[in-house]
Amino acid sequence: MDNIPVRRLRFKLDEDGAHEEHHPIWSRSCPDFSMFINALGIHVPYFERFLVEVMRKYRGELTDPKLAEDVHAIMGQEAFHAFNFVGWNKAMAHRYPRVAELDEAARVHFEDALATRDKKFQIGFTAGYETFTYLGGMIVLDRYEEFMADADPKMRALWVWHQVEEVEHGSVAFDFYKAFYAKHEWYRRWMVLYAFGHILRETFKGYAAMVRTEGFYRKPLRALKAWKFFLSFGLDLAYAALPVLSRKYHPRNHPICNEAQNDVAVAWRERIAGGADPHSLTDGDVEQMLKRT
Repeated sequence: MDNIPVRRLRFKLDEDGAHEEHHPIWSRSCPDFSMFINALGIHVPYFERFLVEVMRKYRGELTDPKLAEDVHAIMGQEAFHAFNFVGWNKAMAHRYPRVAELDEAARVHFEDALATRDKKFQIGFTAGYETFTYLGGMIVLDRYEEFMADADPKMRALWVWHQVEEVEHGSVAFDFYKAFYAKHEWYRRWMVLYAFGHILRETFKGYAAMVRTEGFYRKPLRALKAWKFFLSFGLDLAYAALPVLSRKYHPRNHPICNEAQNDVAVAWRERIAGGADPHSLTDGDVEQMLKRT
């Protein structure tokens, strides 16, 4: 979390034909993970744009130069995340028409929050929401083999990049909140719970549309398996968030954040720093990069 490089990646997933080349059920290892992360990702880019605007609005009031530097970096990372995931939403809408409706609703929701909510809510919600992008990043990377061992190379590259960077800047939104409202622990905790409810509710909407479109309800056991995954991942996120409610919490001291860094994350960073193409991650690429860890 001390090094937050801005990688200016463009996956071009909104181009003509991208929806045919990259099926939304892009992980063969765990198809339900594909649906869950896709559904979660529908509203994520609009939150990321919200984060950028909130931090841009208030960063001039910061007195810590290191935090100001980190804020500048997270804004850069999140801007590129948002650009790419808006593109993926457009591609997914070809298969799931409701994605376009949910995408628009997310855009309006966060634009309204920027226009009507007060400073404390905006900063608090940013910190609460980033709690789960950080924890989700850790969970997904730690369960890489289960979720993405056999997957579309471009989509795997997109999500590994995103999860690695969510962990890299995992403490910035928390520190940003503390810079303004260090004494308001009760409100930070409330925003964690509020953000979790928002994330779960919006992800449910997208996931339900995908389960229906994929025809799982014609096979009740398949539908049950899909919803079991949704529930289990939601519970994993909730359980991982329990330490966040402690007064002594900081992202750097979360139990799943320690010196034993994730092998995939370390290897991916080394690979990209070495000049490899970050827009694709084939099985051979993964095998080669993990040999170096």
